[in-house]
Amino acid sequence: MKLVPINPEDIPLGQPLPYALRTEDGSLLAIKGLVIENRPELDMLREKRSLFIEPAALNTRAAAQLNAMLNQNTTLGEIAESTLGDLPDDQDRRVLVERDGPPDWQSLQLRANWVLRDAGNPEVLPRIRQLHYDLARHALRHPDAALLALIHLSSTDAELYSATHALLVSTMCMLAARDVLNWDEDRQMTLGRAAMTMNFAMTELQDQLAKQVQRPTPAQQEAIERHAGGSAHLLQLRGVNDSRWLDAVYYHHDAAPGPLRPREVGQQMARLIQRADVFAARLAPRASRAGMPPPAAMQAAYFDEKRQVDEAGAALIKAVGIYPPGSFVKLVNNETAVVVRRGANTTTPKVAVLINRSGIPTGEPIVRNTGLKEHRITASLPARDIRVRFDINRLLALV
Repeated sequence: MKLVPINPEDIPLGQPLPYALRTEDGSLLAIKGLVIENRPELDMLREKRSLFIEPAALNTRAAAQLNAMLNQNTTLGEIAESTLGDLPDDQDRRVLVERDGPPDWQSLQLRANWVLRDAGNPEVLPRIRQLHYDLARHALRHPDAALLALIHLSSTDAELYSATHALLVSTMCMLAARDVLNWDEDRQMTLGRAAMTMNFAMTELQDQLAKQVQRPTPAQQEAIERHAGGSAHLLQLRGVNDSRWLDAVYYHHDAAPGPLRPREVGQQMARLIQRADVFAARLAPRASRAGMPPPAAMQAAYFDEKRQVDEAGAALIKAVGIYPPGSFVKLVNNETAVVVRRGANTTTPKVAVLINRSGIPTGEPIVRNTGLKEHRITASLPARDIRVRFDINRLLALV
């Protein structure tokens, strides 16, 4: 792939990128259309690396700028004196996830990474609220698509572990609160925000640990043990004054097993977050171990520390299913499929066949109803065992 360098000063902020940003070796850093809100976000993305774009993007951008200048009655002299990157593109300033149509989950994942790593910014709270609003809007309107995208990303991509983990736990908790526990909208949203920010004080460390083969150092272990209280303290410093949100974050590792109803609201939220946290952590691969298949990870959340059925864990399973969207399964007819939609009960989801009974990729996904005897599920499969490539967006279109 031929690439040319671009001056970071020429990259538009606060509006959709007119091109993809890449590293010198071609690795994708930001997709076309992603919104980089400010200079700190751009610096975090770069991490002192040079940025490159495809040569064709230069011509596209120059043409768009020229057209904008002509529409604004810019004189020929001013056009001649202008340089690439001087002119703001006012055609579309909307944030990508607020456009009509399905969200770009990888863009939301990148955005979550930037926001949650920005704990030192005194003005980060509005961005946290906006990020959560966009997640909740998509997750609660289209829960199967949200679970499919986030469980797929969690199972296969450890690069942005902390951000993906936060989005998945938040989504699962909101669905359990709405669909099983019948909580009102205010409590659902507060729970979602708390789940998304539970590791606010250790986002960078959490990503580092996911790539680390060695056991945590004493300093890392101390940070792990302090992160719940540290996250609640940081959130309070950034302007959070909702005691339920702060309590849910503060106690999300200390919430004991047992019924939810006798607890304070913040402690109820903390227990839900804890059980969803267990599921998502076991689902995700790390450098030191492979990830679990979703049903095995869900079993860890379903039983509490005393090996009893946990009320919060049971609510999560009822909400997302034993085979949630994004799970890989083997069918009784020897087909290999991925779950794309929850079914009438927790064990009979809709699936898309990726590999036929002869072991040959299908090319086009074939939808099956596992509630039918001839298509029932016989086993769950870990993501690492799926050797066929597929387009996640094509699967999302089936939901």
